[in-house]
Amino acid sequence: MAAMVLAATRLLRGSGSWGRSRLRFGAPAYRQFSSGGAYPSVPLSSPLPGVPKPVFATVDGQEKFETRVTTLENGLRVASQNKFGQFCTVGILINSGSRYEAKYLSGIAHFLEKLAFSSTDRFDSKDEILLTLEKHGGICDCQTSRDTTMYAVSADSKGLDTVVGLLADVVLHPRLTDEEIELTRMAVRFELEDLGMRPDPEPLLTEMIHEAAYRENTVGLHRFCPTENIAKIDRSVLHSYLRNYYTPDRMVLAGVGVGHEQLVECARKYLLGARPAWGSGAAVHVDGSVAQYTGGIARLERDMSSVSLGPTPFPELTHIMIGLESCSFLEGDFLPFAVLNMMMGGGGSFSAGGPGKGMFTRLYLNVLNRHHWMYNATSYHHSYEDTGLLCIHASADPRQVREMVEIITREFVLMAGTVDVVELERAKTQLTSMLMMNLEARPVIFEDVGRQVLATRSRKLPHELCALIRDVKPEDIKRVASAMLRRKPAVAALGDLSDLPAYEHIQAALANKDGRLPRTYRLFR
Repeated sequence: MAAMVLAATRLLRGSGSWGRSRLRFGAPAYRQFSSGGAYPSVPLSSPLPGVPKPVFATVDGQEKFETRVTTLENGLRVASQNKFGQFCTVGILINSGSRYEAKYLSGIAHFLEKLAFSSTDRFDSKDEILLTLEKHGGICDCQTSRDTTMYAVSADSKGLDTVVGLLADVVLHPRLTDEEIELTRMAVRFELEDLGMRPDPEPLLTEMIHEAAYRENTVGLHRFCPTENIAKIDRSVLHSYLRNYYTPDRMVLAGVGVGHEQLVECARKYLLGARPAWGSGAAVHVDGSVAQYTGGIARLERDMSSVSLGPTPFPELTHIMIGLESCSFLEGDFLPFAVLNMMMGGGGSFSAGGPGKGMFTRLYLNVLNRHHWMYNATSYHHSYEDTGLLCIHASADPRQVREMVEIITREFVLMAGTVDVVELERAKTQLTSMLMMNLEARPVIFEDVGRQVLATRSRKLPHELCALIRDVKPEDIKRVASAMLRRKPAVAALGDLSDLPAYEHIQAALANKDGRLPRTYRLFR
């Protein structure tokens, strides 16, 4: 006990024997370099003298594994991108979607999305497909857009042969039984009901702005199945569509995390010479129409007061989306438009903010920070192989719709004005950062590879895109914005539209230098 008390006393007092014991057995009692005393004249930006030079990993800006593309005898393209890891993502992308339904019942692509990974010639049910994938730790998904249908599987790379065989069976040999079609009808009805009831109006407004911008053609056709067509779509209608659009020359088999030769071998085994369930006749009714931008307005009067009830109900809002034609993703101006969209940015008025949340974008600085009554102001850019659409979506109380529309038109007009170098560099950096961050995910790489090869038969690598983004100048932004403002606007309006300005007034505001709406006078209000 006396020894313990003596040791504690020495510790508290800092006795010489304790100091000597530290010097003898442990680290030194003090470190000269921690206070800068040893190198008083060396700034923090310079390396310390006598310290070995560090060796860092170097990057030459090139991807070590570039995308490889092989075209088979039947026209099918096989594209792969190597990536280290145990798992791979493999899928089939098809040049098919709602834009090709002009000669068919609208909603076929929507039906096919819901019917994906159902029973086939080899698999009796969807459960059997999922159990097969489960053996390789796999998951599956199908997504359709206006111009692309994508069937994808992520699984262990060792199961590549099984995965490609399953994908070929799902795409080319679906049974499309009466029971499956009836279940799909129920799923489509539910999705349409949910679309009309959800508090977030963005999917519905996106559908409406395309309908207004491309009246009754290509990307302006309904992406969701209209209610009146649900009962009309059956197996014969689906087979008629599949016969024309599910052909090898319109397909890409893409894989990430797999060897190219192995993927080509699997494609030859399962997709070369395969006879689909709808027959192997030549496609005769393929729609090659080019998108025709028309401009116009799509209005939907709706009571939004009870869209979200509860203890804290969502306020009644009117939603407006105004868009102008931009360009296709194949054109050289695509990246200046992408930078412009990032520069506009925006979001909700209650965003958490922080790095990357767009708090320095124009729609935050000029709109949400100055007009407290606006709930949302967000920029969107939709781009296709033959056209594009740059939109601004805004939400506010129905009594302030006119003022909200004028604020949006003013922001559109200001796009063609002076571009600050700092905001442009910030937008370019943010776009580059977002691109590189997204391309860290294997499924995103897969979709990028598939879509680029489907559209251009090749792929631009990330370092090439980053170089093009860095080359965007302020005059490029001004040029593309000025050209965009010469087109007719597309307008989508949802909610209480009693104070919505006339379409002609919105068009006139975009033609004015200050973006203001023409003054209107009412004798009675």
